[in-house]
Amino acid sequence: MKIDTDIIVAGTGPAGLVAALALAAEGFSVALAGPPVAPSAGLGDRRTTALMKPSLDVLDRLRLLEAIRPQAAPLRAMRIVDATARLLRSPTVTFRAAEIGEEMFGMNIPNAHLNAALAAAVKETAAIRPLPALVARWTPRDEAIEAELADGTVVTAKLAAAADGRRSPAREAAGIAVKSWQAGQSALVLNFSHTRPHDDTSTEFHTEDGPFTQVPLPGLRSSLVWVTRRRRADELATLADATLSRMIEERMQSMLGRVTVEPGGANARQVFPLASALPARFAARRIALVGEAAHIFPPIGAQGLNLGIRDAEDLARVAAAHAADPGAKAALSAYDRARRPDILARSSAVDMLNRSLLSAMLPAQAARAAGLSLLRIAPPLRAFFMREGLRTGGGVASLLPWK
Repeated sequence: MKIDTDIIVAGTGPAGLVAALALAAEGFSVALAGPPVAPSAGLGDRRTTALMKPSLDVLDRLRLLEAIRPQAAPLRAMRIVDATARLLRSPTVTFRAAEIGEEMFGMNIPNAHLNAALAAAVKETAAIRPLPALVARWTPRDEAIEAELADGTVVTAKLAAAADGRRSPAREAAGIAVKSWQAGQSALVLNFSHTRPHDDTSTEFHTEDGPFTQVPLPGLRSSLVWVTRRRRADELATLADATLSRMIEERMQSMLGRVTVEPGGANARQVFPLASALPARFAARRIALVGEAAHIFPPIGAQGLNLGIRDAEDLARVAAAHAADPGAKAALSAYDRARRPDILARSSAVDMLNRSLLSAMLPAQAARAAGLSLLRIAPPLRAFFMREGLRTGGGVASLLPWK
């Protein structure tokens, strides 16, 4: 079977689904290639995703926000606590959305509910044609790109949006080199209940092995992303519920009272090895990179999917501006220019923070402590970084007199 379409999106994860919906909203016909997408997609995924306000605005424009709001918890404050035992320790810093005139920084959403809402929206969008097979071979040409699927279907399009993951075959077909590195860490992910309210506050405890981050869920529940050494993460995942609950409560200094990890043992916990990777460019040969095909880094500061949604937002905007040929060199160059500052700024900041946690060198500790001390005592500087944290350039824009 042969199919001609405007754009093919490879990948049916959240970034790929958002890209397909955003491109369809701009009037393009979209073929969506990847494992079958169903409204029950991701129900076995116990992770959550903290989406910041700019990402929520994108979902709102796509008419998705109301579907996910009932299962989400607002993030009205974010706190950083130095839980290391090092000589130079940083002060506790709390960022409040109200300080910059926002109701909340964003919302924490269970992946299962987010994926289900996206899948339902895709199913209801006539301009999106789901093709339940992986791309087996890419053939970029001057005038179009051809994708041969594993079931023999051949799709011809003007542009390919590669949301096909960190080992992206589309990225390889585009000839885009990737620089990757690892810090030997894994993330243990689980949900837990507690006896004291979280007050819509997320707390990131910085430890010598990585961040230990509690993020609120509705009610007296929170999600946890515990980044530590790989062997340690595997050991933690096998502990008895009572033992792990006690360790989490101690690590959090009992700030949320008694902690009880949600039952299910090892089945209720997931461990994800962490890595970082950055491609040399973000588009080439009619292929634009989206999501983890474009950036991989540790889950620090709630950046991963937020960047992926901004990828989709910028790609849809650039494609609409080059509607006659959204995969032309001019369009791909415009997309690369649009994404480069945001991705480089976020990946560099996350990598620097993670390295500062892992480093036992006094200069690194001193720099980190000094930076957080300034944020604590200087409200204008704190406001600048909060706006910049929501969107790259947001802090700078707030300083401009003509804003």
